[in-house]
Amino acid sequence: MEYELDDSPDRVQRDAVWAFLSTEAYWARWRSRADLEAQLDSAWRVVGAYRGDTGELVGFARAISDGVAFAYLADVFVAAGHRGRGLGRRIVARMIDEGPGRDFRWTLFTGDAHDLYAEFGFTAPDATAMVRRAAPHLR
Repeated sequence: MEYELDDSPDRVQRDAVWAFLSTEAYWARWRSRADLEAQLDSAWRVVGAYRGDTGELVGFARAISDGVAFAYLADVFVAAGHRGRGLGRRIVARMIDEGPGRDFRWTLFTGDAHDLYAEFGFTAPDATAMVRRAAPHLR
């Protein structure tokens, strides 16, 4: 199956992103639809993966950035039926290596896919990083 990656915010199928994040994403199920809409509206950049034959969104990532030196990678996913085809790698590469921000300091929070992110230079935080934990209901 062929896939197309696109970083156009206007192409993002918000219902598909909501369907995944609200039901399958351990990190996002607490968000409301209004929260997601606000996050999509204010995203610095988005990348969608779309089926070549139908145009259906099957993978996604968004980023927040100051536009100068720092970016945060968020909400990376590939729908279950499309995993194992390199889409996650392609989405992350498109986001951080193939556009504005390739020289930024990137960060993310994830409980899985550490090997994937390590391929792009992500490592455990060093002594220069500090994190304020989210409120208990958001953990």
